[in-house]
Amino acid sequence: MLRSLKYSALAIGLMGATQAIAGPDLTVVSFGGANKAAQVKAFYAPWESAGNGKIIAGEYNGEMAKVKAMVDTKSVSWDLVEVESPELSRGCDEDMFEPLDPKLFGNSADYVKGAIQPCGVGFFVWSTVLAYNADKLTTAPTSWADFWDTKKFPGKRGLRKGAKYTLEFALMADGVAPKDVYKVLAGKDGQDRAFKKLDELKPSIQWWEAGAQPPQYLASGDVVMSSAYNGRIAAVQKESNLKVVWNGGIYDFDAWAIPKGLAKDRAEAAKKFIAFSVQPQQQKTYSENIAYGPANTQAVPLLAKDVLKDMPTTPQNIANQVQIDVSFWADNGEQLEQRFNSWAAK
Repeated sequence: MLRSLKYSALAIGLMGATQAIAGPDLTVVSFGGANKAAQVKAFYAPWESAGNGKIIAGEYNGEMAKVKAMVDTKSVSWDLVEVESPELSRGCDEDMFEPLDPKLFGNSADYVKGAIQPCGVGFFVWSTVLAYNADKLTTAPTSWADFWDTKKFPGKRGLRKGAKYTLEFALMADGVAPKDVYKVLAGKDGQDRAFKKLDELKPSIQWWEAGAQPPQYLASGDVVMSSAYNGRIAAVQKESNLKVVWNGGIYDFDAWAIPKGLAKDRAEAAKKFIAFSVQPQQQKTYSENIAYGPANTQAVPLLAKDVLKDMPTTPQNIANQVQIDVSFWADNGEQLEQRFNSWAAK
């Protein structure tokens, strides 16, 4: 009996030690959908299998006000949050995110330019593109000018309800070359031009707010074309005839950021998770499960050719795309989103 008590005590001690090594459970908040499903396979499940602790997976639609409220009230309950580049830049400027040491993530030369930022790390590259249902159109659109052409292509259009991307697409529809979009948008005349172009299409627009909506609207025939995240379209292409037009797409990173004020042990675990998620093997698995490009270029040679064809960063797909201008949106985002909301409400 004494021996069995000793063994029980030893077992309990070992369990305690294992739990101590495992580190805290992490609440990781992402944009959900096919993206989250790929993250589970590439990051969450392998992290847990390696004995690092549990991942509690949450979802949101990018509401930075939620993160700001947590930081301001010192009640941070999210350990890691997925953010787009302009929000990362703005959040960093406003002291909402923990600063990160780039050395934690290895050689910066191994990453797509711009992936490693002072307060976050891009873990994949994605594009907002023109998508359409080939079953509903007799002629394939090839540009945003076609998207605006309701005579040649009658029917509703889906656009994300916000200034970002929407204003850039309006300018390209009005004849601005992809490389000149931000040069034009930087001036008041260019901003007025974008809103004037949007006026033309307004009666035909069906707004979307969540990434899952464009493929649904396209499949049901509610819209004949829509702006959409390329990975959302790729995720349903096996069971639908939805197509992507890369010309005039806007590509960006999604990054992990740690809200400011997290307890030290949780912040350290969150940093380790970020470093884990950008390892080549994890990046490869992620891109195999959703058509988003790896931020770590060392993962590219590990991917099959049929996977690479749907990546926004392959040379032929990126040729006529625009890289989002993070500093433009950090400087002008608030004012333009307010103007957009007023315009959309009229």
